[in-house]
Amino acid sequence: MIEDYEAVDVFIGVDVGKSGHHAVALARDGKTLFDKALPNDEARLRELIGGLKQHGRILLVVDQPATIGALPVAVAQAAGILVGYLPGLSMRRIADIHEGEAKTDAREAVIIAQAARSMPHALRSIQVDDEQVAALGMLCGFDEDIVKQISQTVNRIRGLLTQIHPALERVIGPRLDHPAVLDLLQHYPSPAAMKTAGVTRLTTRLTKRAPKIGRRLAEDITAALAEQTVVVVGTSAASLVLPRLAEQLATLRRQRGEIATEVEALVEAHPLHPVLTSMPGVGVGTAARLLTEVSGRHFDTAGHLAAYAGLAPVTRRSGTSIRGEHHSRRGNKILKRALYLSAFAALRDPVSRAYYDRKIGQGKHHNQALIALARRRCDVLYAMLRDGTLYQPTPTLTA
Repeated sequence: MIEDYEAVDVFIGVDVGKSGHHAVALARDGKTLFDKALPNDEARLRELIGGLKQHGRILLVVDQPATIGALPVAVAQAAGILVGYLPGLSMRRIADIHEGEAKTDAREAVIIAQAARSMPHALRSIQVDDEQVAALGMLCGFDEDIVKQISQTVNRIRGLLTQIHPALERVIGPRLDHPAVLDLLQHYPSPAAMKTAGVTRLTTRLTKRAPKIGRRLAEDITAALAEQTVVVVGTSAASLVLPRLAEQLATLRRQRGEIATEVEALVEAHPLHPVLTSMPGVGVGTAARLLTEVSGRHFDTAGHLAAYAGLAPVTRRSGTSIRGEHHSRRGNKILKRALYLSAFAALRDPVSRAYYDRKIGQGKHHNQALIALARRRCDVLYAMLRDGTLYQPTPTLTA
């Protein structure tokens, strides 16, 4: 709900886009004050807001508060006007009750403006962004991109090794997260090069970065090389690709480490850091995602937060036929994943483990029990954020 909504005189609905937006401004009585396309440009947005201020207090509502909608939100906040957004699910439901089926920027801007004017309960407020939270959102997004690239590169290396020398892949493939193995592939990029180097040189190379396992790994590699005497077609080309992929993977892992350091510093500097990390299973990464997905948003109850995270169960019932409950497929997937993984990590905590075991005893499968634990922990998290208090293990979690 938007604060001071009753004092608003002008409602601007903006359907945001990459290169341009469409804005519709309505007075409280429904009169159209503006209906035009706008470039994604600060000067034009300021001109729109400045021209409408003569009609009274303004509320600007967008359909996407981040990414392509970030500039309109920032300009509106800098101009000192109220800002809100209409969630996508609400947008789709409201669109169904408006005439026409066309999906145009102009129509959607009208829908947003009408919702802002007549359906304040559907809106969510947007506060002035915390610089730390904004930075965390960007860094976490970049980290997720790096993780995907790491996964693709690892799969590519293992695929090439499996193609040219399956026995060697069985030794090296599972250890690609170790810098010593990546260094080895950059210096000895083919089975022939490794055979020529021999166990002594391989040991010397590996022990520089893996002193504990270097010799044993060199012996395992030498034994694997002896299992294949033929040279598979494509081995020469693979020896050109493998060192480059290994270098790329090492670079990606280094970048991820650097990003992790920056994220840790930002999380530790945030006022909510001691609150969030006091809960078992919430480390720096989870705390970062909780801040980016929850901070600045208002939830009236713990149930609202659970619904936003997609953890609230959905009941299927028709007349006297009860089909039970199933887990929602909606909600904020990033937040849901963070809460789910933190619940898994919290299984080492006696209180959380007791609740999980009780759900297993009731016949629930592992995933069902974990989601139930995540849902219960979501209630606790809501109370912690609402009151600014540290985690306290209480009987409510075992109920």
